[in-house]
Amino acid sequence: MKKLTWKETLFVASTLFGMFFGAGNLIFPAYMGQLSGSHMWLAAAGFLITGVGLPLLGVAALGISRKEGLLELSGGVGKKYGLFFTLVLYLTIGPFFAIPRCATVSYTVGIERMLPGADQTLALALFSLVFFGAVLFFSLRPGEILTWIGKVLNPLFLCLLGILVIRALITPMGNPMEIQPSGAYASSAFTTGFLEGYNTMDALAGLAFGIIVVRVIRNLGVKEPGEVAKQTVRAGIFSSVLMALIYVLVTVIGAQSRGMMDASGNGGEALALIAEHYFGKAGALILAGTVTVACLKTAVGLITSCGETFVRIFPKGPSYRFWAAAFCGISFLIANLGLEAIIAYSMPVLMFLYPLAIVLILLTLAGKLYGNDRTVLRFTIGFTAAAAVLDLLRTLPEGTRAFLHLDWFLEGVSRCLPLIEQGFGWVCPALAGLAVGMILHVRKRKGRGA
Repeated sequence: MKKLTWKETLFVASTLFGMFFGAGNLIFPAYMGQLSGSHMWLAAAGFLITGVGLPLLGVAALGISRKEGLLELSGGVGKKYGLFFTLVLYLTIGPFFAIPRCATVSYTVGIERMLPGADQTLALALFSLVFFGAVLFFSLRPGEILTWIGKVLNPLFLCLLGILVIRALITPMGNPMEIQPSGAYASSAFTTGFLEGYNTMDALAGLAFGIIVVRVIRNLGVKEPGEVAKQTVRAGIFSSVLMALIYVLVTVIGAQSRGMMDASGNGGEALALIAEHYFGKAGALILAGTVTVACLKTAVGLITSCGETFVRIFPKGPSYRFWAAAFCGISFLIANLGLEAIIAYSMPVLMFLYPLAIVLILLTLAGKLYGNDRTVLRFTIGFTAAAAVLDLLRTLPEGTRAFLHLDWFLEGVSRCLPLIEQGFGWVCPALAGLAVGMILHVRKRKGRGA
């Protein structure tokens, strides 16, 4: 039975890391560190579960299932559900949130700091227009650009980040243990960090792009499904350790920064201010340039993946060039809402999608225990989805909730559904759905036996 060599394992690990880690992943642990202060270790522990652990499990689930992608995997619940979940997930990690965030992170870390007196709305519009023009150009002519940028830029990005982190650790701005945690981090740092990990979108990306890693392993000669999953996890451990290390270190320097500055409006601004503090304008410019090109690479990859996926889902529909252009146009419009608005409106969608993704991953990994019975899948996912809608409504921006007159309804639900105030209102319904599904599964088996 074929097994990967250490060199091949490192190759797969590098592929995993490159897929999951973009420049945008840095802004959330930096901001989390600023807000969590002395509770940063608890917050980081929760963040690592959703930011590192779940993506790895998602890739492993695809390897074990022998499915050829997310549409087939989620289609185990039902064909219509599979289509719905796949479309919503790809739009979320694509043109609705993740791709626009690439442009706004680049702008916030770089250009915004260079134009303190300028019209930021106009400047963002011009920057994002150029940014998505470049994204569309490379998306229509991918060639070697992704490989070149991935080989050159990612190492450069990590080196520059390493210099910043080392400098911050040697000459810290403050002692995190002396910083009072803010907001929800004061009373529930772990669960808040867990939910903050949703913002990386990596568990969703793991389901969407994990098949690429599985195919790489299969192309290297590993064919037995159990061994594919084992080798995926083995390679994933290397990339996960690196990701976890980066997340923890960025959280630490974010917390340290509170010793000399107030909490920023978002993680992009925090990262820019920290870089400027240690290296002045030159260091901030280098970091900004590197982040911009890294985000450009990520955006090109997402546009390409989403475009190809929509062509496969709608084979008689528009061409890849149409989807690529359309997604760039949508991303440009949403990017001009600004980074804080994108994060504010992406969170409710992630509060809906993540429970569904978590349950799908866990049920896929445990498929042998219930014979992959569709009844178990449908009841568990169905109950989870109903509760996840409530989590979505609860996390809408305050103005939107008021406009829709939802507060009275949500207050009533909060008194009835356990854990909803902590952001885990879906857990009990998911367990109830699992129990119902398993009871019906056992009865079905007994009926067949009789």
